[in-house]
Amino acid sequence: MRFTLHTDYGLRVLLYAAAYPDRVVTTAEIGAAYGISKHHLVRVAQSLRDGGYLALKTGRRGGLALARDPGEISIGAVVRSLEPDLRLVECFDPATSTCPIAPVCGLATTLRDARDAFLAVLDRVSLKQVLRKGNPASHFLPIDRITRRARARRA
Repeated sequence: MRFTLHTDYGLRVLLYAAAYPDRVVTTAEIGAAYGISKHHLVRVAQSLRDGGYLALKTGRRGGLALARDPGEISIGAVVRSLEPDLRLVECFDPATSTCPIAPVCGLATTLRDARDAFLAVLDRVSLKQVLRKGNPASHFLPIDRITRRARARRA
């Protein structure tokens, strides 16, 4: 199972916003920290706002901040909100499945159980719990060095 970049970036945006609860952060700031284009982050921020996770402030001093307490934000709920398709295999959707063995295959049940167990673990973890694993701001300190090294390798 692999998350889309939209979901990956969404989780990163929430972590960043939660690490700076006393101020509004900008997409430019987050983009610089993670090496992600502002264009992508604007779309991600809109999705997070639509899901009720972020409050967006417009204007010259605009930016974003968490709309809820980090302890109330379930990582599983965020993933479900951002991930467009949690079907691991085609047969998860009987309306569009063309798999000829679907009626007799037991694999779909196993995969569905595995997906549900994965999401159940994420459901038990809040954004606050993820931040407690270390100093929240320290998550972003080495990003600049990592980004520079990656750019240097590409050049």
